Amino acid sequence: MAEEAILGYLATSEEIPDSDQFASQHGFQHNDVVNVIKSLHGFRYIDAQDIKRESWVLTDEGKKYAADGSPEIQLFLAVPQEGSISKDELQKKLEPSVFKIGCSQAGKNKWVDMGKQVSRKVQHVEDKVKDLLIRIQKGEALCKDDINSLKARKLIVAQTWKGYSVKKGPNYAPTRKKVATDLTRENLQRGDWKELEFKEYNFNAKGPPAEAGHLHPLLKVKQQLKNIFLQLGFEEMPTNNFVESSFWNFDALFQPQQHPARDSHDTFFLEVPSTTRELPEEYVKLVKRVHESGGYGSRGYMYDWKKEEANKNLLRTHTTAVSTRMLYALAKQPFTPKRYFSIDRVFRNESVDRTHLAEFHQIEGLVCDKGLTLGDLIGVLNDFFSRLGMSKLRFKPAYNPYTEPSMEIFSYHEGLKKWVEIGNSGMFRPEMLLPMGFPEDVRVIAWGLSLERPTMILYGVDNIRDLFGHKVDLSLMKRNPICRLGID
Repeated sequence: MAEEAILGYLATSEEIPDSDQFASQHGFQHNDVVNVIKSLHGFRYIDAQDIKRESWVLTDEGKKYAADGSPEIQLFLAVPQEGSISKDELQKKLEPSVFKIGCSQAGKNKWVDMGKQVSRKVQHVEDKVKDLLIRIQKGEALCKDDINSLKARKLIVAQTWKGYSVKKGPNYAPTRKKVATDLTRENLQRGDWKELEFKEYNFNAKGPPAEAGHLHPLLKVKQQLKNIFLQLGFEEMPTNNFVESSFWNFDALFQPQQHPARDSHDTFFLEVPSTTRELPEEYVKLVKRVHESGGYGSRGYMYDWKKEEANKNLLRTHTTAVSTRMLYALAKQPFTPKRYFSIDRVFRNESVDRTHLAEFHQIEGLVCDKGLTLGDLIGVLNDFFSRLGMSKLRFKPAYNPYTEPSMEIFSYHEGLKKWVEIGNSGMFRPEMLLPMGFPEDVRVIAWGLSLERPTMILYGVDNIRDLFGHKVDLSLMKRNPICRLGID
């Protein structure tokens, strides 16, 4: 045993000057000796001092050249002694990396004439690089210039060896005395507890880390956003229904039935149950009329609106379907201004890549009141996004079937040093609000954005599949801190 050998050696000698030499002389692995020295040093049986020695070792590339010769010598030997060889023919004889380095070094050494045809300038050369590498392998010392030359070509790297010199410590004994760590029932029954020496209790030692649950980054950011909405006086909408009818998802929003978003290439339609049976018939008639022939100052879309299309069930493509239901219920009561928000999952039949998934989370906010204007929308957006730490906003006109006017929202990203689109917004159209039964002077301003994009920015994730889905590394939740948005 290494421990017995070390303690026994120190019984007759003042010092073990080198742990590596000691391990070799006694037939131990140096790592085993080091582990024993650390343990004995901890209990003060010995005092250990660090020893460090630096040496040079060959890289994988260096080992290859030590065996096969340097690239320049390989290239030189591939050139015929008499005459010349074309570069293309020469390149076929050598590995690509050897050819590239060999051309550079052989030309620099003036061994060959590098043109369309390659020929020798000299007939005999020495492979100094190979010789130096072999000397390194043998542990021989080289001059500073040779070391620098090999290091510049990344053929050698410095290696630091660590060992110990060892002397007797204040608690030295030829054999380690075992100390008890627990007082057992047997010790009390036998009475030998009186002679036991107990291990000192380390009050500074850390216990094992407590296992606990961890919130997903999306949940952390979601909670912070909820807090912001609540601070602004918003009420959360119920978003527990992932399945929605085409009527509430599209038709009630004044989105025509021939719109591309309603195609199966963009939307997940259900096979069972394929249709809904519960729609408010009087409201359906008003929606059908405004689609077909307009009203409320609109010409409509002038097409044959089909209820069969509106009855189709689907996975909701946006949480605005929930907003539509809430506004319809609000319109059936004596008018009261409202502020609603929702943060929940939506589904779209999109190709999956580093920035898109077939399911993601949508953040939506809306304000319903009389006399609201586009200026009110811009003011609310500035207040909302400033609490996210986004104080520089720009707005760009856009088109949405159910909002007019509509605006894309851009924020200046300090890290990317450019303007980045962060959401969409607008005012719900009269063709959507008036069939519900709202007074003519009621306006609704709304905006939406994804939950994933700000989360990816906050946590430095550049692939959405690393944040959400079956490929997520669970350690992501353990190592990421709590979300802190730029809230004043």
